[in-house]
Order: sequence, then structure tokens, then C-alpha cells
Amino acid sequence: MALTRGRLANVTQVSAGSTSAIITVADNKKVYVKSIVIHDAALAGVACTAHVYVVPNGGSVGDATRMFNVALTAKETVLIEPAYPIVLQDTGDTLQVGAEIGSINVLVNGDKEV
Repeated sequence: MALTRGRLANVTQVSAGSTSAIITVADNKKVYVKSIVIHDAALAGVACTAHVYVVPNGGSVGDATRMFNVALTAKETVLIEPAYPIVLQDTGDTLQVGAEIGSINVLVNGDKEV
């Protein structure tokens, strides 16, 4: 099994009140999420909350798929490093991130099968 290591997606901006799929599994190629960097990018210096969801194919964001709920102060950056990688393995599985009040920037690092 060959893996590519590093950034899993470009920096993604998530607007206030929305949720974006940051990583989506294609062709049953496993994705191993090792770290998630979240930055409060609100221009007005507003504190916000970020939600990280691990959503199986056909599922939706909600309490049952929320893994992290992070409160950020104005312009704060948070690093989430699970003790063991989050594994997305089936086609259509996603890692999604939502923002409340202010916008956030998200960067996800890890490995994926090639």
C-alpha cells in the first residue's frame, strides 16, 4: 500500500453559518487525518466556534457525527492532533468543518492511499 504524505487539501475558508467538506474519499482509497489546523479568520476580530465532523457516505452533519467542538478567540489558531489518525475509508466518506459567527481557515494534514 503506497501512501502520499502531507497536506490533504488546500487551505479552505469556511464562512460563518456554513459547513464545508474538506476531504472526501474517492475510489475506496483510505485517508488518514493526522492533524487539523483551524484559524479564526474573521475580519472584525470576532470569536467563533468550529465544528469538525466525520461523516460516513450517505450520512449528514449533526450531533452523531461531530468529533470536535472548538471555541476560538479572535485571530486564534488551534491545532487538533488526535492520538490516532482519523481514518476515512469508504468512497463518499467525508471530513467536514463548520463555522459559527465568524469565518475560519482550515488545513488538514495526513496520509492517503494512491
